[in-house]
Amino acid sequence: MIISKDNKPALLLIDIQKGFEDIQYWGTERNNVDAETNVETLLTLWRAHKLPVFHIKHCSTTQNSPLKKGTPGNDFQDFIIPKDEEPIIEKEVNSAFIGTDLKEQLEHKNINTLVVVGLTTDHCVSTTTRMAGNYGFTTYLVEDAIATFDKIGTNGQQYSAQLIHDTAIASLKDEFATILSTKAVLSNLTSFLSR
Repeated sequence: MIISKDNKPALLLIDIQKGFEDIQYWGTERNNVDAETNVETLLTLWRAHKLPVFHIKHCSTTQNSPLKKGTPGNDFQDFIIPKDEEPIIEKEVNSAFIGTDLKEQLEHKNINTLVVVGLTTDHCVSTTTRMAGNYGFTTYLVEDAIATFDKIGTNGQQYSAQLIHDTAIASLKDEFATILSTKAVLSNLTSFLSR
């Protein structure tokens, strides 16, 4: 079970920012075009049932990054604009736990179950998920509510966005997180809340 009467899961929305709409900056292609739609579906359910939501924002220190603080790309995408009671965690590195008070906020609210969605699979999503698992949080990663870009390896070979996505998830599976689909999360959560 994802959720119990004593433990409401927090939805971590990682780096769903306008800067990631610039595909050419990050690579040449992106996988999972439905990721944001799935995130919005989950966010709507979380808000409807007043479950905890945390917005993670990457504030890049790289001069020309679309995610640099103070630039339009640093802004959240329009569909997830935080509500007043939803904390915003700003970070400068790949983990939402480093240089922030995310862990302390979760512990203060007695939250020990996390559902992770956002961008990008092999960077901030993966790093945050690994640390969440290492910190002892029960962690769920929603594989169709995350996405990434293609990469060039050290030998110059291009690796597709889907391959990067799939191998990153395979590395997280079972050791750091339980991997679920949006449909599975909705089914599980709706079943509990309807009792």
